Amino acid sequence: MARVRLSVAERREELLRAAIQQIEVRGVAAVRIADVASALGVSNALVLYHFSTKEKLVAAAFTYAAEDDLTHLRKLLGRRTSALRRLRAAVRWYAPTGQAKGWRLWIEGWAVALREPALRDVTKGLDRQWKAAIAEVIAEGVAAGEFRCPDPAAAALRLTALLDGLAVQLTSYPGAVPRSRAQEWVDEALARELGLPEEK
Repeated sequence: MARVRLSVAERREELLRAAIQQIEVRGVAAVRIADVASALGVSNALVLYHFSTKEKLVAAAFTYAAEDDLTHLRKLLGRRTSALRRLRAAVRWYAPTGQAKGWRLWIEGWAVALREPALRDVTKGLDRQWKAAIAEVIAEGVAAGEFRCPDPAAAALRLTALLDGLAVQLTSYPGAVPRSRAQEWVDEALARELGLPEEK
């Protein structure tokens, strides 16, 4: 049966989805161009035509994987409600106890980014976007008088550092931290950063 002819954009998207699947199965270090090509029944040359190197394919795959999460984060933070409600929704969704997907993929990416400059640039840029979005809503809440926070950017960094660290624990060492306890820590940290009484 003949393959359907795809546009350049559709083909790139298909290759990126296949790359993400292969990275999740094999890990970044072990995945090969041939694995992505084989998963789709196409030639290695086709993959290389679109991405030229494995490093560029992996960096593009991580960017692609992050876009859905960033879009969802922006949607949560853009709701027409208080800054506090938007922050709570975003932090609970992003937390490893929430509905955000792909923690295994990101942990793998962070590890490889230590040695791969192209991937390091991508993950650093995406991390910066997450922190900036959280900091912006914290600043909005401060301006509206909803809560106090002398340094929204530092608060965003501390919150995301906690969430990332918990993600490593919960993903890499199942059972090391009960999910309910991790969620309590997240709620407590948010309350502390915003000068709010802790919820009982």
